[in-house]
Amino acid sequence: QVTLVESGGGSVEAGGSLRLSCKASGDPYRRNAMGWYRRAPGQEREWVATMNKVDRITTYADSVKGRFSISLDGAKDTMYLQMDSLKPEDTGMYTCAAGRIGDSWSFWGQGTQVTVSA
Repeated sequence: QVTLVESGGGSVEAGGSLRLSCKASGDPYRRNAMGWYRRAPGQEREWVATMNKVDRITTYADSVKGRFSISLDGAKDTMYLQMDSLKPEDTGMYTCAAGRIGDSWSFWGQGTQVTVSA
C-alpha cells in the first residue's frame, strides 16, 4: 500500500509561481513512477507530468512544458512540482499518483487546489 499527501496549493496571480509537494509513504517498490494530474472545474482530469523513479526521466504535457518542472527527493520520499509563469488556465485540483501500470495508476492522493487569477 502507498499513501500520498499533497500540499503547497494556493492562490496566486498570473505570472506567479507555486511549488507543490507530494509526500509518499508505504511500499517503495510499488512506486515505479510518480505523476501529477489536474482537474479544472467542470472538466476531465488532465495529465500534467510524470517521472520514472529509476531513471528519473520526466515527461510533460504540452500545456505546461517549459513552465513546470517535476523533481523527486528520494531521502524525503517527496515529489515536487515547481510551477512557474502560471496562467489562469492552470487553475484546478492537482493530484499526485504513484505506481503506474500501463496507462493506469494504483495510488492517488487527495489533491491540493491551485487558483490562478488574471
